[in-house]
Amino acid sequence: MIKPANPTCERIISAASALFYNEGIRGVSVDAVAAKAGLTKRTLYYHFKSKDDLVAAYLAARDQPNLALFRRWFTEAEGGLPAKVEAIFRNLARSARHPKWKGCGFLRTSAELANMPGHPAIKIGAAHKKKFEDWLRTTFEAEGIGNALPLARQILLLLDGSFAVVLLHRDPSYMETAGRAAFSLTEAALAARRTRARRQAGHKRFD
Repeated sequence: MIKPANPTCERIISAASALFYNEGIRGVSVDAVAAKAGLTKRTLYYHFKSKDDLVAAYLAARDQPNLALFRRWFTEAEGGLPAKVEAIFRNLARSARHPKWKGCGFLRTSAELANMPGHPAIKIGAAHKKKFEDWLRTTFEAEGIGNALPLARQILLLLDGSFAVVLLHRDPSYMETAGRAAFSLTEAALAARRTRARRQAGHKRFD
């Protein structure tokens, strides 16, 4: 179980987050986390029963801040819905150009734990991706897009695919290309909505 937040827990999670994100969860020991936090291993284990709990806490701490960042990039972007969706990718590409960028912590952790599907961190990662998908779906539904769920999933696939390819090639332009594809998909969905609305209006005139 993850203990409720307190200054010591936050200190441990902060140390774990820096190490796990930069070096991977397999390459970081509990001793290393305790040392970076400036605590004894006994103190760490008082707050977290196991390394598995610590890994889960690391991802849980990234969940809401990451989602809030995506929403902020979307909200602050100029232009209509397609441009706002593309802005998420454009801002991610900017982040990926930073020398300390190591990709998506959720995807990297899931890859390291691929043989442990029941691991709590896997569940947290899956829930995080689902929250992003659900946010896009409700956003698209609010715009009157009929196939909001398939479109949200297409955008999510573009996002996670670009995370993987950019990490492989170290070329953030792949993320920008994915953003342009997301723009086109969203624009096409809006065009279909307008066509549907015109047809419905035409039927009403002849009823």
